[in-house]
Amino acid sequence: MSGPFSTPLPEPADRLARAALVRVSEPGDPRVAREVAAYGAVEAWRRVAALHPDVEPERELNVAMKAGLRLICPGDDEWPPGLDDLARPGPAAELAAPLALWVRGPRNLAETVRCAVGIVGSRAATSYGLHVAGELGFALAEQQWTVVSGAAYGIDAAAHRGAVVAAGPTIAVLACGADVAYPRANEAMLARIAAEGLVVSEAPPGGLPLRRRFLVRNRLIAALSGGTVVVEAGVRSGALSTARHARRIGRPVLAVPGPVTSGLSAGCHLILRQWPESVLVTSADEVIEAVGPMGRLAPLPIGQAGPRDGLDEVMKRVLEAVPSRRARDLQWIAAQSGESRFVVERMLQPLLANGLVEQSPAGYRLTDLGRLPAGGAPP
Repeated sequence: MSGPFSTPLPEPADRLARAALVRVSEPGDPRVAREVAAYGAVEAWRRVAALHPDVEPERELNVAMKAGLRLICPGDDEWPPGLDDLARPGPAAELAAPLALWVRGPRNLAETVRCAVGIVGSRAATSYGLHVAGELGFALAEQQWTVVSGAAYGIDAAAHRGAVVAAGPTIAVLACGADVAYPRANEAMLARIAAEGLVVSEAPPGGLPLRRRFLVRNRLIAALSGGTVVVEAGVRSGALSTARHARRIGRPVLAVPGPVTSGLSAGCHLILRQWPESVLVTSADEVIEAVGPMGRLAPLPIGQAGPRDGLDEVMKRVLEAVPSRRARDLQWIAAQSGESRFVVERMLQPLLANGLVEQSPAGYRLTDLGRLPAGGAPP
């Protein structure tokens, strides 16, 4: 193959062998990966080629090229180094790193994932989850962070669409062939992503979206991302498998909290409870703080200014001494505040003028406004 994504290339024979092996094996098959690691892709294919007489490696590449796909392999300049972390041994490492990836789209995969965040969650998302995912996708893409997800219904699609609306980069990682529009209802969205971002798959061209492949592709989302955000997920959601893969390979795992009464947020809450290193996030700035360069801090939320904000210390003491319900005279308020009657009388004038205190024949008491604490929230 020629073009901007093909320098440097592995040996042509290696590329052809990997194209054939991807066709005849399931993604993440550890047996095939061991064969390739021990003998190389060419020899691994030679050992099984007789069992698959209908597979012609050259035809695999030619058909893929006509469909707008390219094959990237370890050693290519487009191969993201983070994918190699999937070969790391340890618990839940039963799936091997990919032998190669089929890619559709104009961007360089390695460059596009240098600043990337995975956003995953439930297909049967609530309006709350869809809103949060869309906002995160938009705000991250607006700051030129790549949004990586699985193009499924619900949270995935909302995150992708947010990125697309922001005209930022997004990557759809599919469980079927990169030339297959699945789910069908997202065909227009996938076409837009392929035209402006990237569509990636470990499955061969035309590959079907088999149930097992969805869980297997989740490890690619984790490895292509600098961190994974779970927006909404039940305790048995496939999105939690993406989070587990991210945790295994040392990527930050982030979760968006939801209502404690919502089963679709129970998985997020479980992550935050059981994994001490997980991070609660509510905005794109908080996500970037967790996965971005050191020193990039999200702004802290600032409460709305309240009626007590801006008062000097003496005036605050006088205001705190004014009773809430039963009116009291100056002498009583002075005794409670520790200030002289003269000081209390002087401080009450601006408090009356600003509607924090009201006067009656019986004395002084707080108004509804005066009862509000600093920050303006009801007590």
